Amino acid sequence: MAYKPIEDYGVIGDMHTAALVGTDGSIDWFCFPHFDSPSVFAAILDENKGGHFKISPRDIGSVTTKQYYWPDTNVLVTRFLSPEGVGQVVDYMPVGIRHGEPGSHWLVRRVQIVRGSMSFCIECNPAFNYARDRHDTDISPQGACFHAPGLSLGLVTDVPLRQDGTGVTAEFSLEHGQTAVFVLRELEGGCGMVLPSEEEFELFTGTVEWWRHWVNRCTYAGRWREAVHRSVLALKLMTFEPTGAIVASPTCSLPETIGGARNWDYRYTWVRDAAFTLYAFIRVGFTEEAAAFGQYLRNRIMEPEADGSLQIMYGLDGRHELTEETLDHLEGYKGSRPVRIGNGAHNQLQLDIYGELMDSVYLYDKYGAQIAHDGWMWIRRMIEWVCDNWDREDEGIWEVRGPRQHFVYSKLMCWVALDRAVRLANKRSLPADHLRWITIRDKIYEGIFRNGWSETRQAFVQHYGSESLDASTLIMPLVFFVSPNDPRMLSTVDAISQPRHEGGLVENNLVYRYNVYETEDGLEGEEGSFNMCTFWLVEALARAGRRDPARLQMARLMFEEMLGYANHLGLYAEETGPQGEALGNFPQAFTHISLISAAFNLDRALGAHD
Repeated sequence: MAYKPIEDYGVIGDMHTAALVGTDGSIDWFCFPHFDSPSVFAAILDENKGGHFKISPRDIGSVTTKQYYWPDTNVLVTRFLSPEGVGQVVDYMPVGIRHGEPGSHWLVRRVQIVRGSMSFCIECNPAFNYARDRHDTDISPQGACFHAPGLSLGLVTDVPLRQDGTGVTAEFSLEHGQTAVFVLRELEGGCGMVLPSEEEFELFTGTVEWWRHWVNRCTYAGRWREAVHRSVLALKLMTFEPTGAIVASPTCSLPETIGGARNWDYRYTWVRDAAFTLYAFIRVGFTEEAAAFGQYLRNRIMEPEADGSLQIMYGLDGRHELTEETLDHLEGYKGSRPVRIGNGAHNQLQLDIYGELMDSVYLYDKYGAQIAHDGWMWIRRMIEWVCDNWDREDEGIWEVRGPRQHFVYSKLMCWVALDRAVRLANKRSLPADHLRWITIRDKIYEGIFRNGWSETRQAFVQHYGSESLDASTLIMPLVFFVSPNDPRMLSTVDAISQPRHEGGLVENNLVYRYNVYETEDGLEGEEGSFNMCTFWLVEALARAGRRDPARLQMARLMFEEMLGYANHLGLYAEETGPQGEALGNFPQAFTHISLISAAFNLDRALGAHD
């Protein structure tokens, strides 16, 4: 099998883990039992060794393929059309089921014929622990069992299987109205059971209804309802139900440049995402998800390091140690090495996280539940740490692996941390060192205007002493640091909006986070445009457009053009390449978070203008 474009995948899941399903019917990424568990299928990172679970027509070259989500759900349908017949594979992981009940943590694949007849092939070749562990395979009338150290999975089906090495294969034909069901699930003993078609259909209908009921809670009724609904459905899939954490992406090591080394593991929770995630969920009515994530964040606040600082990211269960290692036995997506698991950036100094965390606390206190005494005591301690450390150099939002700098974004977010703490203390009459907090907040403000502004570029720059632009400065009006119509902010937006060959960060209405040739990020090679940054520019233009119709029109055109870079299912990776291809981990939570925020604020600005 050959590597498919990253955008040729859909995703299914059950809020514990997720699987990527290609348009050819192949599951090429699946970790079990959790998002950050070792992979069972990882063909997307090594087409030969990684393992896959493919169900497709026997003569795949003669069929047309379509893929879509069952409306308002995360149930995925891959349809195969030929002159002889139309068949489809319906993929889903049941949800709304208690742990231990039938369907809990199952991966279900239902093959059915819509018209005529069709012959199918199945290949199930697991490769446990990122293809590092050997396993034994047993065939039975109920399917197949795969036994690896620490994990046994059963493939339950009434289709006769035959062993092929350590995997299984089968060929079968179906007529109109016939179905075949395959269920992959963990085994606790024996080799599985026959799954009655009636029971599977109940799981399917229950899952469809659960997703429809959930998404109907969305309060967004603006111009781009379909895109927002798909984004919140994608975000829900990336929620880890046991703790409320949200993964940055369910995948790891998908490259930012084909053949490049910018390959990272995003199956963890970044504190940075906190405010943006809570804002997105709250704005469109999902307060329960915001509350669950808020509790996860409160628990992290109470687990500071020895010096009082926080990590930039944590495991889904709250663990602190995320040791990075490379899997040298895997070739990487299209030869993009190294393949990394874990994330060495977890122990970096990134001062911006305190601003994002305090902004989320402030939002949750405003729209959710008021902060309790013990929580405020921990926050006071954290803010005092910010007061003592805000003027240090750090690795910044982009987690550079080069020298530390006084990044403007980091200073900005330290200002946000102090500003929100002061606001919250005043609003709730909470005890605080008001004078110190306000004094340092104002000092940071003045320092950004003095050291983070370039008279040459007429823009806020990446770090103190730099002349390079950085898309992270687009956040300034979004966090109320400056007015969206402040002349310096408008000038910064205009500078970033210039084409890259003229010194800006935009190409074909897509925004790059910075100029890689002007930034010592410790890495080699190019990267794609950052989808999140494009939505940030849309929002900055939309906010400025409330007084400037031309900017508002520009924001709408850019946003609607950006919608065209989603894949066929409305999903986005982290980046978009020069040919419109998806790059980086997929799907990307931050991209969908920023889409929701941009859609909400752009729609509101257009409504006010009308």
